[in-house]
Amino acid sequence: MSSPTTYRRKPPWIRTQLQARAEFGQVRRLMRSQELHTVCEEARCPNIHECWGQQRTATFMVLGSVCTRRCRFCSVETGLPTELDHAEPDRVADAAAKMGLRHVVVTMVTRDDLSDGGAGILVATVEAIRARGDASVELLTSDFAGNREALGAVLASEPEILAHNVETVERLTPTVRSNSSYRRSLDFLHQARASRLSGTKIKSSLMVGLGESSEEVATTLRDLRAVGVEMVNIGQYLQPTRNQQAVARFWAPEEFAGLRALAEDLGFLHCEAGPFVRSSYHADSQLAATDQRADSRPAERPGP
Repeated sequence: MSSPTTYRRKPPWIRTQLQARAEFGQVRRLMRSQELHTVCEEARCPNIHECWGQQRTATFMVLGSVCTRRCRFCSVETGLPTELDHAEPDRVADAAAKMGLRHVVVTMVTRDDLSDGGAGILVATVEAIRARGDASVELLTSDFAGNREALGAVLASEPEILAHNVETVERLTPTVRSNSSYRRSLDFLHQARASRLSGTKIKSSLMVGLGESSEEVATTLRDLRAVGVEMVNIGQYLQPTRNQQAVARFWAPEEFAGLRALAEDLGFLHCEAGPFVRSSYHADSQLAATDQRADSRPAERPGP
């Protein structure tokens, strides 16, 4: 694998042209005025100009900006958080209302320092968003360190989508993710699928380009379907800074097309796969597409 201090030259399909738009500045000013964090900025998402500028949407990140884990792929600041802002849910809801969002995506930094892992703030955020309108909500959560009560509390808020990312294949998990377990993530997703109280859809995402094989990715997709995951996103890992793990290789667009076809064959309601796909990429249209497919499919039970 490449040294984490060097960059691989990006192929043509990875390069993007940034277009300055007034909407981008409007979203940025709104986030600053509300003292909010977004994963778009903290994780250096390559789609930020498209989402903020063209689509005028964003993925809110709650529970502060300091994560208690140190995953090798992530540029979010790590350490021991000192804040728990109980007014944050209302500010997220206000910002979402001002942006006119019909589908609100909320993620979080991992908070292993909290007894509930931060579940209470997530629930309060869902409640605040619902109090201001009828927008759908997608939550992208940590594994709450295996705390099933925390998961149950979040499910009880009945988000339209509950997501937890497996991130990478099982073999690479110990070196790529911090204080995490591939099997614990699968158990989390299985419990979410089995315990949901309404029509909440279960979603996960993973990156390629960290040194995994095609068969390992296929196995991961089969594992996700076996525990009842209905939506999956697959994107190219891009090294955020020289401090993170280097890219092992760039997957070609046709390889992503193959992964999408495999996911559809495995029975996922929706799969988004491509070089720039991230967890919340085109989240609103994904929900609409998934709803259409779910309406035409007979009810199923999650795997063991």
